[in-house]
Amino acid sequence: MTTTSDRLPAAGADQAATGPTKPTPRVDVHGLSEQLLGRWPEWRRHARARSADPVFWKDESLSMAEHRERVLEQMRRLATEDEKHQVWLAFPERLGGGDAPGANLAGFEELVVADPSLQIKAGVQWGLFSSAILHLGTPDQQDRLLPGAMDLSVPGAFAMTEIGHGSDVASIGTTATYDPDTEEFVIHTPFRAAWKDYLGNAAAHATAATVFAQLITNGVNHGVHCFYVPVRDPETMEFLPGVSGEDDGLKGGLRGVDNGRLAFDHVRVPRTDLLARYGAVAADGTYSSPIDSPGRRFFTMLGSLVQGRVSLDGAASTASKLGLAIAVRYAAERRQFTSSSPVDETVLLDYATHRRRLFPRIAETYATHFAHDRLLDLFDDVFSGAKDTPENREDLETTAAALKATSTTFVLETLQECRVACGGAGFITSNRITSLHHDMDVYATFEGDNTVLLQLVAKRLVGDYAKELKGATSTPAGLARFVVDQAADAALHRTGLRRAGQAIVDAGDPRRAAGHLRDADTQRELLADRVATIVEDVAMALRPAQKADPATAARIFDENQVQLVEAAKAHADLLRWSAFTDALEQVADPGTRRVLTWLRDVFGLTLIERNLAWYLVNGRLSAQRARTVTSYVDRLLDRLRPHAVDLVDAWGYGPDHLRAVIASGVEAERQEEARAYYARQRADGSAPVSEKSLKKKRG
Repeated sequence: MTTTSDRLPAAGADQAATGPTKPTPRVDVHGLSEQLLGRWPEWRRHARARSADPVFWKDESLSMAEHRERVLEQMRRLATEDEKHQVWLAFPERLGGGDAPGANLAGFEELVVADPSLQIKAGVQWGLFSSAILHLGTPDQQDRLLPGAMDLSVPGAFAMTEIGHGSDVASIGTTATYDPDTEEFVIHTPFRAAWKDYLGNAAAHATAATVFAQLITNGVNHGVHCFYVPVRDPETMEFLPGVSGEDDGLKGGLRGVDNGRLAFDHVRVPRTDLLARYGAVAADGTYSSPIDSPGRRFFTMLGSLVQGRVSLDGAASTASKLGLAIAVRYAAERRQFTSSSPVDETVLLDYATHRRRLFPRIAETYATHFAHDRLLDLFDDVFSGAKDTPENREDLETTAAALKATSTTFVLETLQECRVACGGAGFITSNRITSLHHDMDVYATFEGDNTVLLQLVAKRLVGDYAKELKGATSTPAGLARFVVDQAADAALHRTGLRRAGQAIVDAGDPRRAAGHLRDADTQRELLADRVATIVEDVAMALRPAQKADPATAARIFDENQVQLVEAAKAHADLLRWSAFTDALEQVADPGTRRVLTWLRDVFGLTLIERNLAWYLVNGRLSAQRARTVTSYVDRLLDRLRPHAVDLVDAWGYGPDHLRAVIASGVEAERQEEARAYYARQRADGSAPVSEKSLKKKRG
């Protein structure tokens, strides 16, 4: 693969050289691309090859109904014509799968390159419907129910979300009441707010569903459990007796997914169709579970379905790469305004404003990629059984929530910035950016609303802090030490002593301030300190709620809810920065490592710049260092200018993946044609004289 310097001028190359310049490092694009393939390169390559096949591409000309049928046919190809059966990787080998959960997700995420609707509909079938059977069913139930789900002879819906409760799954209204006389569960929707909604496959294609309902037996509600429920006659595709539904209709994106609603009017299913891994009912109605605590049982069942959040984090990262690759390639060719030359217009990437809008997002996308690789490793450790411990499961749930919430917000902001950076061309559907934005929009609210997920993360952080605090203050000596540490922290950070120390060290020299800021330990300290401080402040503010009445406790929580979310965001930032920093150690090529280090510094310092007010108010940075952050980031962006195209090329997406006209090289051809036209006019003297030049001569 060629590098940027083989194709493009460096920043300011339109200007005459004024003297010798330092040699710049080169990015080994092929080597970096190989590293970014991660732990399962074979499966990523295979999935990318499928996504480059036109038969799987999104066709923007189709109606909603036509798009739905096209995606269903694409899924049948994935299930029956793919000789490697990539979509079956997560399932047991005894059923034709691969027992390879990490490899499965590594490939599944790449389907977003072909068509986000295909990725989501495939995710519904094999990542939700089938996975509910796999993770919540017994081995006998798996053997009976999984084959049809795997080969798509039984298209399925995942019926968890209800109109009235959304992310509050524990409070869903659908009931499953056991009838010992017939050994059946009666599935019932008692009111309109309990209708299952936004369900992929429900509007047209599903013949069965995994339905989540409150399990009631012998007059006792044992909480939410999952049931396998047939919903349509596979021959006529008509709803079965007692089942009703509606089509959600046209949506803002993902038109190839047939989202719909389902309701149940005393629908009976056999006792054996309660997916019984974590809770079973005997013939006489006696309930039993290997997990005694109802709360822990509920979170264990939901935690076993965490792969949806993991896969959305990866898909959001991929979509960010697509948008940035299109925008950067266009900006490397598009020229606008004569600035450095009286005759040649300037390449967009040579403008500081353009570098500012795109390069920090390239840096953040790399950070998101490396953090996702860590998440995939953790996911595989847990679900392969290699390191399936309660601690790892808890870490997986928290990390998946933090990263999914962060990346699915970031991708929407990034695609919008890419759209604007491409001007009117970015608004044209054939250049894909607007289409990707529409399809990715719902990623911010499904598989857990992002704000709710961040509160989940913050709850874990505050809970861990409370445990440490309880241990540290359990003795008089520990309590005294805690009070002293608190006083010392206040004296150092909140009275200006730390800022004064930084000012003395920097001695007014911006270069010294920049030297401290580019130090990895300094960046880590600043990012980690922000997490720790916000968590501590929120934890201390919430302590009175522990002994308060419910109304007072709710008020205290509400007063601190925004800060809880800030703590989770800061934690996600630290996770991504740490993953990026660790990944630098794996880069063998010196030039590539140097460029990626600049990129990591851009990410870290942009995070600090984004929260500069906090660092100043809380005494973590002096005014000198605060002023230096922005200027040093701009210097780094200038250094990265010659490497911009290499950095997006290393993501490994070629023309058949991007499928955007403005990223195809056609803009360079247009620009060269225009430049040649004006050059010929200047050479043969046929160029008209400008009015402005005539006025100058007369003056």
